[in-house]
Amino acid sequence: AALVESGGGSVQAGGSLRLSCVISGYFLHGYSDYCLGWVRQAPGSEREGVAIIAHDDTMTYADSVKGRFSISQDSAKNTLYLQMSKLRTEDSGMYYCAARFIEEGPCDSDDVLENIGLFHAWGQGPQVNVAS
Repeated sequence: AALVESGGGSVQAGGSLRLSCVISGYFLHGYSDYCLGWVRQAPGSEREGVAIIAHDDTMTYADSVKGRFSISQDSAKNTLYLQMSKLRTEDSGMYYCAARFIEEGPCDSDDVLENIGLFHAWGQGPQVNVAS
């Protein structure tokens, strides 16, 4: 089982990038619910939740990316996306794809955004560099 990201790279401030994450080896629809998300880590900083999406497409965003980033999923392809627009230099960092699986009840996307330790599985993270 693995989460494999792609799509990182370098871009000028104001530009756009799209990250993808293929989730393999996990039967997502075998769980009561799940949350998929993106977490980033800037150099010298702790990891922070960026965007979360639940099975029912409920989405939650960090205030710093609202209106600029969009999370989506393609359930048929077991793939998670993060469309990033109007990028700023402070958006630079490692971006990790992560998943939380729920046996009973719903996944609280707000809770997961604030408590990224709740994720069960992580990808390796592509680097995103935004130049001024």
